[in-house]
Amino acid sequence: MRKLILLVIFTGMAFTSHSQTADKYFNSGIAKINLKDYMGAIADFSKVIEIEPASAHAYYQRGCAKFKLEDYRGAIADYTKAIEIDSKEATYYYVRGLAKIALEQKDSGCLDLSKAGELGYAKAYESIKKYCN
Repeated sequence: MRKLILLVIFTGMAFTSHSQTADKYFNSGIAKINLKDYMGAIADFSKVIEIEPASAHAYYQRGCAKFKLEDYRGAIADYTKAIEIDSKEATYYYVRGLAKIALEQKDSGCLDLSKAGELGYAKAYESIKKYCN
């Protein structure tokens, strides 16, 4: 019984450490975006994704850094992965739509903007008026 308790305690500690490490990289990535160090941010968010592959927000943030570097295809891939993980987050569709429009994929981009609007992102309708009509 004692061994089982120790196993549970050590497993819990490893999980906590694991999560704290991901949080450290995530916070560092956000700081680097704020400093316009987009390559550094991409590296940090990639570390988060290695640790927590189901972190939709890490994919989203990495996509945002790629978008700032005009790597629209890379951004779209990350936004798509974020949507696969969390299909109810309107922001992911919105930014993916803008990236598609930047690549002159207007029809597909406008569909994403429309989906963002349907999910409650009001700013999407302004972008639809600007890019899709």
